[in-house]
Amino acid sequence: MHEEPRATARATAPHPLPASCPAPPPAGHSTTTTERGSFCLARCTCGWAGPARRSRDRARTDAAEHLAAS
Repeated sequence: MHEEPRATARATAPHPLPASCPAPPPAGHSTTTTERGSFCLARCTCGWAGPARRSRDRARTDAAEHLAAS
């Protein structure tokens, strides 16, 4: 049986938030998106991680919603 090599996670730069966003994230919270194969996950320095998404834009939205709720 042939096995595909496991994809390594790639961290991408934090997505810039639109100028209309209310406030910068509170101290201690910094989000990034990480790709794993065809999925993208949002992660925060506080330990929070969003669900795996096929849409990078949706993962960025998850991260923005996390920051807004913090």
